[in-house]
Amino acid sequence: MDPKGPSEGGRDSIWTVDVEQNKVRLMRIFVEREDPTSKEADDLMLRRFLRARDLDVEKASALFLRYLKWRRAAIPNGLISESEVQNQLAEKKMFMQGFDKKGRRIGLVFGGKHQSYKRDFEEFKRFVIYTLEKLCGSMQNGEEKFIAIGDLEGWGYSNCDIRAYIAALDIMQNYYPERLAKVFLVHVPYIFWTAWKIVYPFIDDNTKKKFVFVENKNLKSTLLEDIDESELPEIYGGKLPLIPIQDSTA
Repeated sequence: MDPKGPSEGGRDSIWTVDVEQNKVRLMRIFVEREDPTSKEADDLMLRRFLRARDLDVEKASALFLRYLKWRRAAIPNGLISESEVQNQLAEKKMFMQGFDKKGRRIGLVFGGKHQSYKRDFEEFKRFVIYTLEKLCGSMQNGEEKFIAIGDLEGWGYSNCDIRAYIAALDIMQNYYPERLAKVFLVHVPYIFWTAWKIVYPFIDDNTKKKFVFVENKNLKSTLLEDIDESELPEIYGGKLPLIPIQDSTA
């Protein structure tokens, strides 16, 4: 018999939940005092910001208040319309593909279709927000996270856009914390590592752990560990046709 007793793990889990709940309550008191619109946020949202700052109430509150201010400026109408990102959508680089085995929404982006030389920076940032809003807004059964597949087949120097990559990371990490579960990077060309070394320092420690580089020979088997064949895109040996993000529904 385990000398710690059969229920010790359960007690630890309960203790962790209680700590989080207490910190959520403290955080709510603080942020509502600073910004009354915080009342519209549910406890799950506050908990995501807490976890993103390792349960530090002060840091999480500052991040959340910054998020509220950012959202009013970045999404004044409550959403990003397709007409505001039409050039980005025209590149046909972003798809929203079913759900993984845990019920997490799947996003698929083709890095080789990003035209860095002609992109408008502000439109690109709106496109990142549009994408994240679509992914998060289509989650089901209480799930809070999504997974992504970053396909870099054909990626070259003409697609390299360090400024855009850093901007996308900033938006995701600071304004959509604890939403990303995992990123599979597939068909990674050798020249991509130059860009990766530049971007890597801008990725926070929690997010770094979520990147999985997949070898071509193990591509299908690796993806099938998380995604059923019926939900896996056809291009990776699955059965689901590609669905452009603007055409995808919940």
